[in-house]
Amino acid sequence: MTLSLALATRINELIKKKKITQYRLSMNSGVPAPYISEIRHCKNKTTALYIVYDIAQGFDMTLQEFFDSPLFSYENITD
Repeated sequence: MTLSLALATRINELIKKKKITQYRLSMNSGVPAPYISEIRHCKNKTTALYIVYDIAQGFDMTLQEFFDSPLFSYENITD
């Protein structure tokens, strides 16, 4: 799995788990909804870490909590 796909999958997982919309995540994080959509649909291959940080804050999480997923384990990332 590519890193961009892992990021998209994690965001989609958390949106479902926390029962929020992409719009609500945008409002909570300050990241524009169209940019979140691009990430969720793997249209953006180079997402800056500060954007991921803002998104994690939008989920009321630390970066450590956000990346604490098997999706990001070394053996799962192929790029």
